[in-house]
This record gives sequence, structure tokens and C-alpha cells, in this order.
Amino acid sequence: MTFPHFLFYLFAFFAVGAALMVITRRNPVHSALFLVLVFFNVAGLWMLAEAEFLALALVLVYVGAVMVLFLFVIMMLDIDLAALRAGFVRNLPVGILVAVIMLVEMVLVLGPAHFGLSVYAAPEPAPADYDNTAALGLSLFTEHLYALEVAAVILLVAMIAAIGLTLRKRPDTRRQVVSRQHMVKKKDRLRVIKMAPEEK
Repeated sequence: MTFPHFLFYLFAFFAVGAALMVITRRNPVHSALFLVLVFFNVAGLWMLAEAEFLALALVLVYVGAVMVLFLFVIMMLDIDLAALRAGFVRNLPVGILVAVIMLVEMVLVLGPAHFGLSVYAAPEPAPADYDNTAALGLSLFTEHLYALEVAAVILLVAMIAAIGLTLRKRPDTRRQVVSRQHMVKKKDRLRVIKMAPEEK
């Protein structure tokens, strides 16, 4: 076994183990931290596949931004852990069934026969001057430009929908009306009061 093979099995073992810990921990904060560990190990697998840009993006975007947001939300919310545990046990058979179906479908689709191969073969190593980021950008903005634009529109619609669903209008909230601010006169806001001096 070569050293890259050892690293692959090591990263894969910790990624699968941490993913199981994510769904079995009782504390949501612990689950989020184990999800961070999953992201780091998957980033290691991307590095072994010579996809350095995707590995760094996974760490910077998901671990550095999304998971920090998740942790803040989880720690700020008052989560009923007993209800979560009851729901987990009640939905466990359905979850196992869905996981088995997804695993079977992935094995059927990702077989070597679908890629014109008789057996799995390692890809040819890239040359030393190969720029992974430039190749990814060139592929995105030439071959997959339509799919990229569709994904951008879907994300924009999802963002607008999330803002619309969470926006609450309260009657007692004071809002800024710029037109009324421009129409204000000095006499409406300023009152000069003359007072007699007092002797001390």
C-alpha cells in the first residue's frame, strides 16, 4: 500500500465516522463540530484528487462561514433536546431505508462500466505547471456556462424567498421615511425658549 492510498483510507475512515457522529450525537453543537471534521476530511480527499481549489473552497466557505453561522444559530436557539431524540428514534427506520437506497443507486451509477472502463484506474498525474483554478474557471465559463447561470438564478430566488419568509412587519416599529425627512421645516423641529436667569 502506497502512502497516497493510506491517506485516502485514513481520510475516508474519519469522514464516514464523523458523519455517523453527526447524526447520532444528542447535543446539536457536538453534531456541528463533527460536521466540521467531515468537511476537513473531505477537503483532504479533494487534495488527493489534485483539486486544490475545491478543497480550499470547502474549508474557507463551509467551515469558515457556513458552520460558524450554524454554531451561532444553534447556540442562540432554545432547542428541545428531548423532542429531537424522540424524533430521531421514531424516524430511524425510514432514514436507514433512504440511506440504503441512496447507497445502492450511487454504486449502480458510479461503476466503472458507465465511464468506459473495465476496472478502476487512477488518472494520469497532472504536470507540475498545471493550474487547477484556471482549468476549473475555464470549464465553468465555457462548457458549463448555462448550468452556472441557472444555479445562480436558483440561488438568487432562494435568497429572496428566505428574506420574504422571515420578514416580519411590526406595527410598533419606527421606520425611516426619507420623503418626510426632506419636507421637515425648522419651525416644526426647533423651539427656542427664553428663560429668566436664576441667581445662585
